[in-house]
Amino acid sequence: MSVSMETARTWVERWERQQQRYALDREERFNVICDVVEHVCVDRPRPTLLDLGCGPGSLSARLARRLPEADIVAVDMDPMLLELARAHHPDVARWVNAVIGTDGWTDALGLEHGLDGAVTTTALHYLQAPALLKTYRSIAALLRPGGALINGDHFPPDARSCSDLTAHVGRRRAERAGDGSHEDWESWWSAAAADPELANLFEQRERSRSSSGGGGENWHLPVSRHAELLREAGFSRITPVWQVGDSCVLVALKD
Repeated sequence: MSVSMETARTWVERWERQQQRYALDREERFNVICDVVEHVCVDRPRPTLLDLGCGPGSLSARLARRLPEADIVAVDMDPMLLELARAHHPDVARWVNAVIGTDGWTDALGLEHGLDGAVTTTALHYLQAPALLKTYRSIAALLRPGGALINGDHFPPDARSCSDLTAHVGRRRAERAGDGSHEDWESWWSAAAADPELANLFEQRERSRSSSGGGGENWHLPVSRHAELLREAGFSRITPVWQVGDSCVLVALKD
């Protein structure tokens, strides 16, 4: 099932380019997340970090560059994206296949001690509120006191009447920043499916997606609702630390 380093590099680089269409100020958001991780891990010489929904390793790779002594565990349900991550970033993290939010998913992580930080970008919005609460509780149980959950995603405003406005601001900013040449999500996946070297992994991915069922998207949940679920899960200190349009970095600290 492995792919060559050259193939992995090609597809990961294309992934990075197409993601710029969707993650507003993507690089700055990554930088902010790394800033928060640095802050909460300032007294930890070898922090343990969890990357939730890691995909092909975009955030894990940036964390590893910023905190080279960190022990990073990266988890995703997509076997194809995980294999691209393993081949392109072999020394960045320990890559784990698991379905976040399902029963026993944290057992697959193989953690020997508590986490100093858990990070995620555009990966938890597909969870319905009950599964999201369960996931937040699982992460809270894994974090050491003082550890943080840092979630970068698109969160609509509390007033639904304002959601069109924040989405418009985001789109316009992305248009100004872009060069018009980035392929989109659908074309990336279509092209990847046509690559013979990825064929077996793509078939495995489709079987995995069918068996997991999926849970619908959670784009309608604003920051305030996420904060309610985080408090119910045991986090008492919750705050946004960065926002452009409806793209936000939300931090929850464990006491």
